[in-house]
Amino acid sequence: MRLSEISQKEIIDYQKGERLGVLGQTDLMIDEKTGHIEAFVIPTLKWFGLGKREKEVTVYWKQIKKIGTDMIIIEVK
Repeated sequence: MRLSEISQKEIIDYQKGERLGVLGQTDLMIDEKTGHIEAFVIPTLKWFGLGKREKEVTVYWKQIKKIGTDMIIIEVK
């Protein structure tokens, strides 16, 4: 599967049923020796009071449970 084929898929947390982002908006952690994707780094934006704070969620390849036609189901522990 090519990255271009999965770049528009939504990433969904299986446990919470929560949308974390779209794969095309994430950063990738790639093993320099093998070229394999190790993890996705998903930026999230949370509002706290009057200000906002950014946070990142790192999803490792082994946490992916299913890649479907529209979404990627992950299990974050």
